[in-house]
Amino acid sequence: MNKPKMIIFSSGTKTGGGSGFENLVRTQKSGELSADIVAAVSNHEAGGVREKADRLGIPFILFQGPFEASQYQRITKQTGAEWISLSGWLKLVIGLPPARTFNIHPAPLPRFGGKGMYGHYVHEAVMEAFKRGEVTHSAVTMHFVTPIYDEGPIFFQFPVKILADDTAETLGARVNKAEHEWQPKITNMVVSGEISWDGKNRDSLKVPEGYKFL
Repeated sequence: MNKPKMIIFSSGTKTGGGSGFENLVRTQKSGELSADIVAAVSNHEAGGVREKADRLGIPFILFQGPFEASQYQRITKQTGAEWISLSGWLKLVIGLPPARTFNIHPAPLPRFGGKGMYGHYVHEAVMEAFKRGEVTHSAVTMHFVTPIYDEGPIFFQFPVKILADDTAETLGARVNKAEHEWQPKITNMVVSGEISWDGKNRDSLKVPEGYKFL
């Protein structure tokens, strides 16, 4: 039986990053993730995602813009990808099917989402809210992707307790660890059709009976 084909968009950095992408490949090879990762896309020519893709034997695509619908569509079409996973991709995605494009976000949504809410910045924002007594937890959140940053329907959220002596760095490390644990499992549920929506109506979101994600 052919596995669903998935492409991963992951910016990483000029010198590192891409741990989520690497973890997805690892779980694909172990059989935990039942998908065929057909390519990794980054906007950094020789960054962490490129290094990991080359080492893991995953085709690499450099995408430095323009970040327009036609370009996203060209890339996914040329790879034959049926599913699009955003894993640390920092550019706005437009033109891809909302029912087949999903993202992982390192904080609770919708409060800590939107343009500029990524990486260290989002962990700093969560810590500031914690210091004001407004939140007690961060979270790993997964959602479908619409043309507005972090606006699509949420289908998974795992709480990460904030400790009294946390910094943005220590909190971020624990959130990242939780991401690595849960992302392959929930991704598998999406590409297998256990979690779905019609791409238009939020009320169409379907999850398995008894599944709790918030």
